[in-house]
Amino acid sequence: MTASVGVAGAQPAAADTVTVTVVKTDTAAKTAAKTTTKTDTKASTGTTARKAAVKKQQTRQRAAKRKIGRGVLQQVKAERAVKAAKKQIGDPYRYGATGPGAFDCSGLVQYAWRQAGVRLPRTTWSIRSAVRKKVSWGHFEPGDLIFTSGGGHVGMYVGHGKMIHAPHTGTRVRIDKLDAYRRSTFVGAVRPGV
Repeated sequence: MTASVGVAGAQPAAADTVTVTVVKTDTAAKTAAKTTTKTDTKASTGTTARKAAVKKQQTRQRAAKRKIGRGVLQQVKAERAVKAAKKQIGDPYRYGATGPGAFDCSGLVQYAWRQAGVRLPRTTWSIRSAVRKKVSWGHFEPGDLIFTSGGGHVGMYVGHGKMIHAPHTGTRVRIDKLDAYRRSTFVGAVRPGV
């Protein structure tokens, strides 16, 4: 006796007994294929999730670098501006002069910051209003611009409680301490390059 549906082979063992061997090749193959597909899907989903997590972390790192980068970039520019201003020590004060060779107070800081790649307006009042980052007394960093004498005079903080400036007619560019007089006439400070 022979069975034909889903039977790989049938052999009569005796007259009334039939031994049937059923091989589920199609069903087994389909099950194996489904299992493989599920495993592949899980593996690719895991890979996709890992890639997404790595991408998210890289985005965070880039954002952190940008935040850190801006502050570091400002400090680098400030160092350049201070260095440029210090090179002018000894140059004479001349009203309206923007250098090189002679400066008035705002001309000196404008010149120094331009050497660092930052453009500032020409007068003390326009500089003070144009630069957004304001700084209070005692929180100065090198490169900050300090306004005194009712806002009509500006100097650049160079560190250690000192500023470089072109004081007035008959003087030369020099570094002075931020003394009691400067404190009493202080009207504000700004941080260019931010």
